Amino acid sequence: MYSPEQLRHIAEQFDICGEIQEIKPLGPGFINDTLIVVTSSERYILQRKNHNVFPDVPGMMNNIDMLTKHIRDKIIAENGDPMRGTLTICKRKSLSESEQSLPYAKLYYKDGENYWTMCLFIEGSVTYTKADSPELAYKGGKGLGHFHTQLADFHTPLCETIKGFHDFPSRYAQWRAAVERDAAGRVKDLAEEISWVESRVPDMKAYWALIENGSIPVRVSHNDTKISNILFDKSGETLAVIDLDTCMSTTVLNDYGDAIRTYTNTGEEDDRNLDNVSMSFEMCKAYTEGYLSETGGILTETELEHLPDGARYIVYEQMLRFLMDYIDGDTYYKTNAPDHNLVRTRAQHKLLVSIEEQFDKMKELIATFK
Repeated sequence: MYSPEQLRHIAEQFDICGEIQEIKPLGPGFINDTLIVVTSSERYILQRKNHNVFPDVPGMMNNIDMLTKHIRDKIIAENGDPMRGTLTICKRKSLSESEQSLPYAKLYYKDGENYWTMCLFIEGSVTYTKADSPELAYKGGKGLGHFHTQLADFHTPLCETIKGFHDFPSRYAQWRAAVERDAAGRVKDLAEEISWVESRVPDMKAYWALIENGSIPVRVSHNDTKISNILFDKSGETLAVIDLDTCMSTTVLNDYGDAIRTYTNTGEEDDRNLDNVSMSFEMCKAYTEGYLSETGGILTETELEHLPDGARYIVYEQMLRFLMDYIDGDTYYKTNAPDHNLVRTRAQHKLLVSIEEQFDKMKELIATFK
């Protein structure tokens, strides 16, 4: 725990305007600890980055700095407001002699083992925790699509902030090791669930081969496309995509897939009543139309053809990760019951089956944009 005086000292390391009046927590902080800093003239977001999840925080911050500069230039060229259309990183006021040789040192402050960063709070912005209407899903799709389009000509290699995050060969190797290890002695009771993973391996390998051989191009992807990572203005129009920590170079089909996973589920991620869980095609249609209204000019025919595979892959991967953690004895995800990860696994499987049942409808929908 940090005292108010310590937090003030950390905030004062950054180039901010006005006198600090208040520092208070913002949000639940599942990965990073996030605080809002109120000064006499502005509000700022101060974050303690989780260096266990993100081992290379300087590299991650350089990613964010490069991407926001690129987006800022695009917004200025369109006569927009760059202070509202993307994050504004606050850099350090000054560096000590020992810090001057550190990589990207102006972008963070290191206090012991902990890394801190700061950005400007975008005033008048609104966030949603869930897309509760096709209209909102459509706007969320436009927001991600615009983000991808703004970065379509960004070609500088990015730091891999989480190694092998959506890489199927890496995930599958972890999975096989977990099953063989059987750390919690649970494998004997999971024949059906394990078959859900193994039966789809050939399809997942075929999809990933298209990425590895370049048929599906690598672009800047966000990798955490839930609706809470889009800022809206008070009229409901999208302002900016935020939480750029996981931005990396991979296929944007994963971003579309993660959005379908989170926007269209008629139940909860850990729903015990599987009758609640399915993919709402109405929400899928709205999101897809919003997304493709922005990206129709940048996506290749192969990307368009395989967009539904992105949705199937991400839901499959999440099912695998929940089941792998259950087999390992619940060491990664926070749980509120002994079978919580198993419940999550079964809910993701139900969503996956629903996507597979509507796969042809998804393809037909996307084909209208070719």
